[in-house]
Amino acid sequence: MGLHDLSDLSYPWDSIDDLRTTAAAHPGGLVNLSMGTPVDPTPDVVRRALEAASSAPGYPMTAGTPELRDAVAGWFARRRGVPGLDPAAVVPTIGSKELVGLLPSLLHLGPGDVVVLPSVAYPTYVAGIRAAGATPLAVDDVAAWAGRTDVRMVWVNSPANPTGEVLDVAALRAVVDAAREIGAVVVSDECYAELTWGSTEAPSVLDPRVCGGSHENLLVAYSLSKQSSIAGYRAAFLAGDAALVADLTQTRKHLGLIVPAPVQAAMTAALSDDEHVAAQRATYGARRQALLEAIVAAGLVVDGSEAGLYLWVASSEGRSDREVAEWFARRGILTAPGRLYGDGRHTRVALTSTDAQIADAVSRITQA
Repeated sequence: MGLHDLSDLSYPWDSIDDLRTTAAAHPGGLVNLSMGTPVDPTPDVVRRALEAASSAPGYPMTAGTPELRDAVAGWFARRRGVPGLDPAAVVPTIGSKELVGLLPSLLHLGPGDVVVLPSVAYPTYVAGIRAAGATPLAVDDVAAWAGRTDVRMVWVNSPANPTGEVLDVAALRAVVDAAREIGAVVVSDECYAELTWGSTEAPSVLDPRVCGGSHENLLVAYSLSKQSSIAGYRAAFLAGDAALVADLTQTRKHLGLIVPAPVQAAMTAALSDDEHVAAQRATYGARRQALLEAIVAAGLVVDGSEAGLYLWVASSEGRSDREVAEWFARRGILTAPGRLYGDGRHTRVALTSTDAQIADAVSRITQA
């Protein structure tokens, strides 16, 4: 049964316990490249802001402090080519996974509503759609849903997890135009936008070239977990259509979905400092290059992977995703088979291990 056929909400990663056992039996121990969990220290600029705000006796603001919302707007203008974002059109979220999982429900979707998502995608999209009672439609071709009035929401993920593929301005504009014709909301998960490789550009759905300067029915989800090594802070935000954000914020107030005040202060500092992000990007870039060269030299194929924290690896001989993952597991390397995301040919190899662990993995792959 594939990911997009799930009739329950079982946790996909429970299905790779056998691969973990195989990898852990390696004489050198297990190198875990299956999860995108940051391992590098949280930058001092972020930690200092958290510590300075640690006395927080009152309830924080669900909508976010004015300073945080200004920082998000400034970051969009400076880093994402989105000028003039209204700070009121921003709401912080308790990490991006909570946002992805709850958003269809918070947008009042339910039975009879269809939500489009990529054919190969992060499993939480489907979990959130099903939790709302809506119906997932996993397709990449806009023509497959254009004109359908039952489509109420469209998930876009660029740069994509797990494939690392990036949609250009024309592709994003096609999604926005088709959604606007039927009144659907487009939600763009752009969590890996600061981690592009080579000359790749990852435009935002809020970029004027994409949306024509109007953010109506458009939302962007973003996380600071990867770019700032603060996954443990659960620091993310949603931005875009001011009316949608206002409605979402009211519901979040009732539900108590509030980012802690010290974390909001840390987010403000992180979004206002580009230097630590550049340093983190360089660290990941070096790990990526080392793994990429070793994997290709071993005769495997890397598809997509123009951005993000993963290499999307396949066999040159057409083997299945499980067979490729087992190839890595026999060398003590745990990866994430593509069937977790709806793909039967690739396995996802993460860059989120220490330099020493990456070097160890490279050595094992090279020896193979």
